[in-house]
Amino acid sequence: MSMDTNDHHLQSDQSESDKNSCKGTRRRGKVLEDAILEAAWKELCDVGYNHLTMEGVAARAKTNKAVVYRRWANKPTLILSVLHKFVPPLPLLPKEVPDTGDLRNDVFSFLHGIAKPLQIIGAETIHGLIVDFGKDKLISIPQIIPPKEEDKLITAMITILKNAEMRGEVKLEKISLRIISLPLDLLRYELLTTHEPVSDKIIHEIVDDIFMPLIRRNQ
Repeated sequence: MSMDTNDHHLQSDQSESDKNSCKGTRRRGKVLEDAILEAAWKELCDVGYNHLTMEGVAARAKTNKAVVYRRWANKPTLILSVLHKFVPPLPLLPKEVPDTGDLRNDVFSFLHGIAKPLQIIGAETIHGLIVDFGKDKLISIPQIIPPKEEDKLITAMITILKNAEMRGEVKLEKISLRIISLPLDLLRYELLTTHEPVSDKIIHEIVDDIFMPLIRRNQ
């Protein structure tokens, strides 16, 4: 056998090996989608929503952007899928409404429980989705504001105030629904209209500077 023949067989073997290697690593269906979502999550964490691109996600997932676009029409729809996969729906309502024995502490604890998980998503991502999707679409994202949770949040606030009433701290009949919902409205305002995370300092201001003085004034 000539050297040329040997070289031909060697090249053929290498070519076949490359094909087999490709077959072994080729990803399809859910495996491919999961790889893209994981790449998008890492990109989101590393560069932020504003600098994330479909091309960057594709490169990180070791695929091409056409593959990404076939599954997600644009960046916001991709990021929604990422949030659904990597960020659990917010446990806005704890198993038990806070009952520390003090109204102020109960309200603070309740608002803190709502705000803390949102920091996982980050203000930049939330605002980017607001710009790209609009508030109506954003409100339907379980990781941000679960649908039909509003009434449950108000009910939880009423429960907190009823507990305070039993302790002699307030008279619930003198507190309007607007005041009851005010801490939640202010929290939502911070979430949707500012460019800062909802910090403990902001929650302190909502509770100590606004809500509690209104409660005392209406007793």
